Amino acid sequence: MSRQTDALPIAAAILAGGEARRMAGADKSALRVGPSRIIDRQLALLRRIADPVFIVSSRGEPTGGDSLQVVRDAVTGAGALGGIYSALLASPHPRTIVVACDMPFLTLPLLARLAEPSTADVVMPRSARGYEPLCAAWAAGCADIIRRRIEQGLLKAAQLVEVLRVEEIGPDALAACDPLGLLFVNVNTPHDYERARKLGRLESNSSGHRIMDVSDPDSTPA
Repeated sequence: MSRQTDALPIAAAILAGGEARRMAGADKSALRVGPSRIIDRQLALLRRIADPVFIVSSRGEPTGGDSLQVVRDAVTGAGALGGIYSALLASPHPRTIVVACDMPFLTLPLLARLAEPSTADVVMPRSARGYEPLCAAWAAGCADIIRRRIEQGLLKAAQLVEVLRVEEIGPDALAACDPLGLLFVNVNTPHDYERARKLGRLESNSSGHRIMDVSDPDSTPA
């Protein structure tokens, strides 16, 4: 896939609109993994490569702190695909990185890779479990296609790869961005959260790697 030569500004959206039924309605973005909340970990990284960074939510404002912009879902009942659509409508830039709010182990190398200029409709990782549409960079032009999919009741975000031009970040490239293999761990259930907390402790204790404490402005991810 060819690349544009000049860097373009890019926005980032954190999807926090789910009802979190399996977490008793908890705000997953506010859960702590290591010394910091998941959303603080994400913001500390996303703000290095994107501007603006905003939240997309279908319910009350999630815990974000400071002046974080919160965008309401443009459509209801469309799940994650509706969140992606809403993010693209709200974004002021031609491309937008979209991530789920329950991914505590995002890394700066991957996000920087997603932010690189591309002529594709979407730059999307493909992990061992398949495509990862909730950690991808989307072109603004995808909004119309996504809207049609929503109207047709086709709500599986990963299936968009069938109708879009995709620049894939494959397993080998992902491994370089994810030395501990934690990148796509998410928190959907209490069991997932306990596992993430344990993995966070392992990350903190691993030689040469540590959890970034976002309370320290000079802290950088390993």
